[in-house]
Formats: sequence, C-alpha cells, structure tokens
Amino acid sequence: MSLESTAVAAYLASHPDFFEEHNELLAAVKLTSGFSGRAISLQERQMEVLREKHKALELKLAALMRNGHENDQIADKFHQWTCSLLASRHDTELPRILVDGLRQRFDVPQATLRLWSVAAPHAQAWFAAPASDDIRIFANGLDAPFCGPNNDFEAASWLDEPAAVKSIAMLPLRAAGAQQSFGLLVLGSPDAQRFSETMSTDFLVRFAGTASAALGSLLG
Repeated sequence: MSLESTAVAAYLASHPDFFEEHNELLAAVKLTSGFSGRAISLQERQMEVLREKHKALELKLAALMRNGHENDQIADKFHQWTCSLLASRHDTELPRILVDGLRQRFDVPQATLRLWSVAAPHAQAWFAAPASDDIRIFANGLDAPFCGPNNDFEAASWLDEPAAVKSIAMLPLRAAGAQQSFGLLVLGSPDAQRFSETMSTDFLVRFAGTASAALGSLLG
C-alpha cells in the first residue's frame, strides 16, 4: 500500500526516533545535491542545508554591521552639524549655516528653506522670501517629511537648479507641540531614488526637529 508524502512526513515528524531505530535506512536514502546535482546521502544533504543556513546568517550579519556602521557615520555628521548651529553667534547666520551644513556634510546636492511669520528685522532676508498660501497649507498638513519625485512642487523652485531636481524631500518646521508650521526645509537631488517614497525618514525627522529649534529665534 502506498502512502501519501504528507502522511509519511507527518509520521516521521511524530516519530523523531524512527531513524535511530532504523539507522540502516540512513545509508540507503539518496537525495539530489542542490549544488552538484549528484545523488548524496541524507547526512550530506543535511550538511548542505546547514551550510546554506550558515551562509545566509553570515550575509544577514554582514548587512546589519554595514547598516550599523552607516548609521554611526550619519549620527556623527548629525552631531557635527548640530554643533555648528550651536556655535553660531548671530541668528541671521543660522539659515545659511544650516543649509550649507546639510549640503556639505550629508552630500545633499541642493538645499534651502523658507520661513514665514519672521520677526521684522529679518523680513527682507532670503529665507523670508514669499511663500504661497498653498505651500503653507501643504506644510501644515505634513505630519512627517515628504519624500518622492519632484512633481513641479512650488518648493522645488526655491532651489538653485530646480530643473535638475528629480526627487525631493520637504520637511515641515514647527515649534515643539505646535500644530501650525512656520517654515519648510527643502532638499533636492538629480537622483530619482535619493528621496524615495519608501525611504526611512528617521534622520529627516531629527533634521526637522533640530532645524525648528534653531530657527525659532528668527520668528516674530
């Protein structure tokens, strides 16, 4: 009487000592190697499976270590950038130090920002240039940084070379706990995948939070 393969598998699973009681079968069982294609013993096939699992674990560990190293580098650059903001002696220098630091330390091709409701002494500064009601409403509606392709966003026109921007990140600036934004930090790249819709935004959130805290002194 023939048995279904599932029934055989179920039987062996419920009788783990089967091959101990019938060890002569181990030598007789032949499987096809996943590497050479030749017939090998059950023990050899088990070793192949273990080696495959070991290799997969090594690759996963290497990827985790690589990601950890990259995150450490970003954290160090973030620390340096924050220190440069703290070291500024004049409020009016902050916006330029902020965007230049992002470009230089994080290799962001283009970066700029706009602030609204700034104090009167800063009303004519480059960072207080006009921003439409639509972009203000857009910024207010962002609960997290927006990342994705540049679909002719108004904010992209604030960058030095808007025509070259294929992907964009827009970070709302707001005081801690506030609902309304007071500005927008904009990053642009000619690489369509640099700021993708699926990218992690953890560090961008930190950029926005730090920038908001630093720039709050410019508001009216």
